[in-house]
Amino acid sequence: MTIEIELKFIATPEGAKKLPVQLAGWKPQHTAGQKLTNIYFETADSQLRRWDMGLRIRGFGDHFEMTLKTAGQTVGGLHQRPEYNVPLTEPVLDISKLPGEIWPEGCDVATLQQQLQPLFSTHFVREKWVLTYQNSEIEVAFDQGEVTSGELSEPLNEIELELKSGERNDLLAFADELAKMGGLRLGSLSKAARGYALAQGNPPRDLRPVPVLKVRPKAPVEEGMRAAFMLALSQWQYHEELWLRGDSGALHEIHQALEILRQAFSLFGPLVPRKASSGLRQSLTLLEEALLEDDLQAEALCFSPLYLQTQLALTNWIVTERWREFVDAKTEAKLQGSFKRFCDIMLGRISADLKETFRLVRHLNEYQDKLTRLHRQLLAVHLLAGAYDPMVVAAWLEEWQRLAHAIETRQEALLDNDCRCALKYPAFWKNGSV
Repeated sequence: MTIEIELKFIATPEGAKKLPVQLAGWKPQHTAGQKLTNIYFETADSQLRRWDMGLRIRGFGDHFEMTLKTAGQTVGGLHQRPEYNVPLTEPVLDISKLPGEIWPEGCDVATLQQQLQPLFSTHFVREKWVLTYQNSEIEVAFDQGEVTSGELSEPLNEIELELKSGERNDLLAFADELAKMGGLRLGSLSKAARGYALAQGNPPRDLRPVPVLKVRPKAPVEEGMRAAFMLALSQWQYHEELWLRGDSGALHEIHQALEILRQAFSLFGPLVPRKASSGLRQSLTLLEEALLEDDLQAEALCFSPLYLQTQLALTNWIVTERWREFVDAKTEAKLQGSFKRFCDIMLGRISADLKETFRLVRHLNEYQDKLTRLHRQLLAVHLLAGAYDPMVVAAWLEEWQRLAHAIETRQEALLDNDCRCALKYPAFWKNGSV
């Protein structure tokens, strides 16, 4: 077994053309383009997908290899997954050659073998460069071709950075160097994920409302904080794909995702000094300004250096836990304290702020002045309310969302009553009353 650590980028044709020139400064070892074919296998009921596994046979020249990738983690475009590789003499699937311990308990390997069928394939030419960056060896691969399932297909123009040896931090730093050339964006969806979508008919994806953040019971504060940043990044990249496919409503959700980041920095600010995130927050501010420009074009912005470098900075912040450079013993104790208790306290403070903000408001213009604050506080609640009864949380949120809707639609006759109902609605968190 190996742990594959790689960063995936989607490239524009113009960006791909710049790659050899950009890499020349590191005097890489170049390998000319080679045709690769990958056939991905799955059961009729998507059993491997439900186990978070991917199984393929790769053919290159007269050589064949079977690869199984198991559950891992993807943050931004950084993919870290255990993988098992078995050389084959012919492109015939035989999962009995994989280690037996990788399968879930009770799995009948022979039966699973019979159920597996080709689902989709990828065909592309791969050109490679291997170079040394700081203390690490990095392989840069450019894949150009298509992913196909039945009569459906999508083009592939991907650049993958794989850490062959050395430090993950070097890989992220090198990615930031490449980002400057433009024409790249992070690829949060793997080739396999895109293939699965094609196999399902490539149905349109709906906008995804901000969910209430869930973390495991008895999680420490630091785990909850990390999960909050990951939720924001996930929302951002999900809706980036939709925006690039022409869904104009996805732009609002991207703004929402960036606001989630702001709220996360605000909530955890007492634990993480501002200097720990100053560069990242500055990039976010510049990006938010760019998102407000007139005649905004999705492709022009999403493939810009500013956009990519901001996502890379956030990815780096999360995966390297950059805040730890600024943590002293006192802060460490707080970070390892109960996230549930932290949520109790912060939800109480949000409740107090909402009561102070709205208890004396009487006129529409006053309500409108406070609408942005209300939206931000409700996003913060989404980051804090995962440990409580979902139905009770939803009912509490609905009261305040009803008020927000009345303000947005200028329903003056409803405002005072909706406000009173929201203010009187009982708290759902421990010691929530203020």
